[in-house]
Amino acid sequence: MWATLLDILKYILPAIIVLITAYTLVQKFLIKEIQRKQLAIFQQNSQYTLQMRLQAYERLVIFVERMHPNSLVSRYYSQQSTAQDMQLAMVQSIRAEYEHNLSQQLYVSHEVWQTISTVKEQEITMINRVGASLKMGAPAAEFVKALTDFVLTDETELPTAIALEAINREAKQVLFQPS
Repeated sequence: MWATLLDILKYILPAIIVLITAYTLVQKFLIKEIQRKQLAIFQQNSQYTLQMRLQAYERLVIFVERMHPNSLVSRYYSQQSTAQDMQLAMVQSIRAEYEHNLSQQLYVSHEVWQTISTVKEQEITMINRVGASLKMGAPAAEFVKALTDFVLTDETELPTAIALEAINREAKQVLFQPS
């Protein structure tokens, strides 16, 4: 009986050792393979995220450029319209484009988004301040002249220039950060 048990152990023990070794090797291989695939997915997602962030910066630059007083004047000036019509059209345009770009805040820093929001409010305030300085029914040409004078005589940097600088700085950080 002991002899039979020893004979069985002679065959089973090496099989168990081989099974444990094979299991350990396969497990290590599978772990390495899973890590390799996770790294590949991370790199792919990282590239996709970078593209999305750069597109967000591009869209915000376009928004800021379209919010610039010169751009607004060139889009909304009409000899037949009044200063109030032009003022209203410009403010509505800024608000509509801001709402259109709300989703971009997902891809940029809180600081850049706050800058964009602040600049939007400053531009609207500037337009409304200039519009309020004119009498009701004044021609659009008077509004354009008053707005141009305000921009040229204001000693501070235009809010749109500040926003463009913030976007540009952050985009460069994202683009040129070491991987």
